Amino acid sequence: MLKNNIIAASFIILSGIGLAGFSSEKNTFTHNSQDSWKAPAWADTLKSPFHEEPLTLAQGEELFTLYCSSCHGESGYGDGAAGGALGQKPANFHDTLVKAQSDGSLFWKMSNGRGNMPPFQDVFTAEQRWQLVAYIRHLGKTE
Repeated sequence: MLKNNIIAASFIILSGIGLAGFSSEKNTFTHNSQDSWKAPAWADTLKSPFHEEPLTLAQGEELFTLYCSSCHGESGYGDGAAGGALGQKPANFHDTLVKAQSDGSLFWKMSNGRGNMPPFQDVFTAEQRWQLVAYIRHLGKTE
């Protein structure tokens, strides 16, 4: 009996910890607060070793479609179904505040994550993250 109570209590505590990530904290991904998530100044010094070329964009698009579009939307407007379900609007890559950020800043944010935006440093290689940055920039140029 005691063992069952301990298991039940552990489950309740762990469930609460898991749900804490979905709290109603200040929305950090809307247009009005996009600038509140700032990368450290040194991130601006990071430069992509890849040029915007067809292969880089194709690889970035493939990663974006598989891992990012569900939240950020197919065209990068922050209108993906999964992103809306989290109660926070993900970044819109067409927004002037996003476009004004350095490539290094986007790379840092993608690597470290924040709130509902997961960190991808251990998921993607540095090359893949730079490919995503190139594709995000490409999306931001389209309407």
